[in-house]
Amino acid sequence: MKIGGLLKFSLIDYPQKMSAVIFTQGCNFRCSYCHNPELVLPQEFHTPLLEKDVLAFLEKRRHQLEGVVISGGEPTLQKDLIPFLRKIKKMGYAIKLDTNGSHPEVLQSVISQKLVDYIAMDIKSPLEKYHLFTQGNDYLAEIKSSIEMIRTSALDYEFRTTYVKSVLSEKDISKILEILKGDKAYHTQSFIPVTKNKYVFALHQ
Repeated sequence: MKIGGLLKFSLIDYPQKMSAVIFTQGCNFRCSYCHNPELVLPQEFHTPLLEKDVLAFLEKRRHQLEGVVISGGEPTLQKDLIPFLRKIKKMGYAIKLDTNGSHPEVLQSVISQKLVDYIAMDIKSPLEKYHLFTQGNDYLAEIKSSIEMIRTSALDYEFRTTYVKSVLSEKDISKILEILKGDKAYHTQSFIPVTKNKYVFALHQ
């Protein structure tokens, strides 16, 4: 696993659970307003944390924390994601996975193997605007597949859109609601500029 950051404690990233947040390096999207560019752009990557050190931290906190959030970047790009999730599951944690939905085959694997308990998928825009975020790649079939898979799973889930007025309009939000068939688990979040390097990138800090 290419782990770019660790937030040791959070009350807001996993609904109703005290959690740690693990941030993976690498993303196949290029959102202009990206919240975590240091996890997306290779030239801004920090030296990855060692997987064994992160797992040791989780083992030590297993009676204090309830959940672990796997975020990014885009976690489904990680070739070691499934074995990593298995290791965390064995510790008894509930797991939330944040994803952009571009790899439904990975979602299918983690759902069928019961390796996650909650999925949060970012819906970037109406389908016709997705090219603004995907470096020109066509992920529309994958996005649709992931949405349907998540909605029909037995898992807790949410769909969310970062509302940036320079990119999206209120009409765009209405179109997204049409894609989601009015799903009540959908919400928008306002874009909030942040300073770089806001996360803990070394376990001793």
